[in-house]
Amino acid sequence: MGIASPPNPAKLFGGILISSPGEIKTPLFHHLKERFGPMDMISGEYTFDKTDYYTEEMGSPLFRYFVSFETLVPPDSLPEIKLISNDIESEFLNEHGGRKVNIDPGILTLQNIVLATTKNYAHRIYLGKGIYGDLTLIFQKGQYSNLPWTYPDYRDEETRLFFRNVRDIYKNQLKEIKT
Repeated sequence: MGIASPPNPAKLFGGILISSPGEIKTPLFHHLKERFGPMDMISGEYTFDKTDYYTEEMGSPLFRYFVSFETLVPPDSLPEIKLISNDIESEFLNEHGGRKVNIDPGILTLQNIVLATTKNYAHRIYLGKGIYGDLTLIFQKGQYSNLPWTYPDYRDEETRLFFRNVRDIYKNQLKEIKT
């Protein structure tokens, strides 16, 4: 029989899409820092051209950023974090009421990356508060591995390198906690 034990805290990150980075990146990042604390890593800007899923609502071109936050979080806080990110998105609407920003929060552990979403699907697990967990990448043999449903932009080597670097920061944070 296994003994239930609490999990390690997780590394919070956000996958962010912005339709007008010059206009709203600075105020958006300010909101994110206010709600989730200091960022310890910010990716470069990527053109988001893997799908046109967001084009009707957000326009084009779209730009992708990834950020990670210094403060570790309990893994079971992901539903509440997703609801907060939805509130932040609602502060950045275009003239038609569509979003200028899409924030997909997630958690990184030593084993995997899980995104929060409001949409259910076969591989997603209900977490509570109307939020599902999407197992997006798994860490094995020293690298992140894609799954059949991994989003195209998370499949990119540049994205996976960003997360390997975040994972290194996270590993050091866990060592500090345990000493």
